[in-house]
Amino acid sequence: MKVAADRSREAATITSVQRRAFVLGSTALLASGAGRTAHGATPASPLLEAIDLELEGDRKLARRALVLVPRAQRRHRAVLILLHGLGETGNELLGIHAWGERYGLVRAYERLMSPPVKRENSKLPYLSDERARELNASLARTPFAGLVLVCPVTPNPYGRDAATVFDGYGAWIERSLLPNVRRRLGLGDAPLAIGLDGCSLGGYVGLEILLGRPALFASFGVVQPAIGRASASRYAERLAAAIARAQPLPIHIETSSRDPYREPSKVLSERLSALGVPNQFRASDGPHDQPWLREVGTLEMLLWHDRQLNHTAR
Repeated sequence: MKVAADRSREAATITSVQRRAFVLGSTALLASGAGRTAHGATPASPLLEAIDLELEGDRKLARRALVLVPRAQRRHRAVLILLHGLGETGNELLGIHAWGERYGLVRAYERLMSPPVKRENSKLPYLSDERARELNASLARTPFAGLVLVCPVTPNPYGRDAATVFDGYGAWIERSLLPNVRRRLGLGDAPLAIGLDGCSLGGYVGLEILLGRPALFASFGVVQPAIGRASASRYAERLAAAIARAQPLPIHIETSSRDPYREPSKVLSERLSALGVPNQFRASDGPHDQPWLREVGTLEMLLWHDRQLNHTAR
């Protein structure tokens, strides 16, 4: 009961910050000239085949996902599920294309596959020269292997019975989305390393999905997660308990200098460390918006999961 009450109290504050961040991100998107259409359209890539997967399900939760499949891989061993933010809820097309189009997922994949990694926009200092050198040294030692990327519609739990939303959505991911991805790719019962990450609202939803099914995932991360400072400590405690019951789980927490959720992200990382749960905390320069995601946020997230999942899947 206490968790539900705390969640309810924080929802209004978080939603307000989410909306402000989304407006800022949308304004920056238009100002950068990167806006495309009102209905999502993930850019085509010679490296990735796009599959629009339409499934049965509750339309208030999710029924659809975009699956990006590496063209050069014969065996698919690693799958990363990516949950989007508040701005793309309420529209299936915007939802499934959020990562590919607005958050720069396809371009990040291409950059990692063809190093050296460098700034996409010389006017944005979000990827520092020092960090670019570190990334390229890492890629020289261990090339980016590639992942199957699954981008489902993410439900908005605000103003609803959040526990019911999370239970239903988690069940849909486990019992409908993943089995259909397996069938579509001809994976059968082959072992898979499955990762989960989410941006902003998607980070909040991802935390709840992971807590409900910790044994399902081999890696977990959040990018600028929409949680409050108080809930960050409680999430750390719940994560530590869930991981102890299931299996060790690598965790990645990513934020930026002007992210309104920077402090909760830092608290989450520090509290996890205090509880003995290893995690990587990464903060770069930048705001809570889509240009930051396209320049560095998505790139860092994708490389981290590639390292974790392809190691696990060997």
